[in-house]
Amino acid sequence: MTPPAPLDTIMNRRPSHKPIKNNISVREMTYDTLKSNILSGRFVQGERLTEEHLAETLGVSRTPVREALHKLEQDGLIEPLESRGFCVPMDSQEEIEDLFELRTVLEGYTLKIICERITDQQIAKLEGIIEKAGDAVRRKRIDEVFQWNTQFHDTLHGLVADKRRFHNLIVNMRKYVLRYRKDTLQYLGAATRASDGHRQILLALKLKDPELCERVMRVHIRQSKEDALQTNREAKERAAGSVFSGEPPVVVTKG
Repeated sequence: MTPPAPLDTIMNRRPSHKPIKNNISVREMTYDTLKSNILSGRFVQGERLTEEHLAETLGVSRTPVREALHKLEQDGLIEPLESRGFCVPMDSQEEIEDLFELRTVLEGYTLKIICERITDQQIAKLEGIIEKAGDAVRRKRIDEVFQWNTQFHDTLHGLVADKRRFHNLIVNMRKYVLRYRKDTLQYLGAATRASDGHRQILLALKLKDPELCERVMRVHIRQSKEDALQTNREAKERAAGSVFSGEPPVVVTKG
């Protein structure tokens, strides 16, 4: 079994400097590309984003970039700078804590539902993912750890896909969490804790104990929260104002 593509497969692609062309509009593609780069953590917190550079890199005019940036501002994903341009905001500790507490409630309840419907075949699939993640941790392949970690939760959420609105709520919320997880999993200790947490979740599922499943998932998410808060504190300590990294975004393609 080869490592899965991340939730956002753009993470492992080489940057493309070709103009955006696809079966959806340039406006939509530009917005999707920039949003994916923000949520994946490719644009780091505090990084300055300008129309000129993004338009040149993506091979589009400044108009769709300008529209995308204003839409992203409305989404709360970027904020305007006093000088020209926008930046990915440095989230407060309180914002991160609130987001993860919401995730604690939702994912704890989700696992409780899953416990009552999961099959032995699905448990075996999760077990395989956990083993691959553990192997990646031992080899210190952090990108693979992130990928397997993401697939583990995606697989769980797929088991409630029939509950469409509930499923969509969880998936959309996790998009905002992923950028923190990729940062925290760069640390071997956090990666090991995540892997251990997944093993505890699997054990609870095997025991078919709904209340235990909910408790174990809540503990797992709260540990993730503590790792994210620590990583965010360290990032703020390192930050020295808005710095543009110069690394081009990776273009999202569809179809």
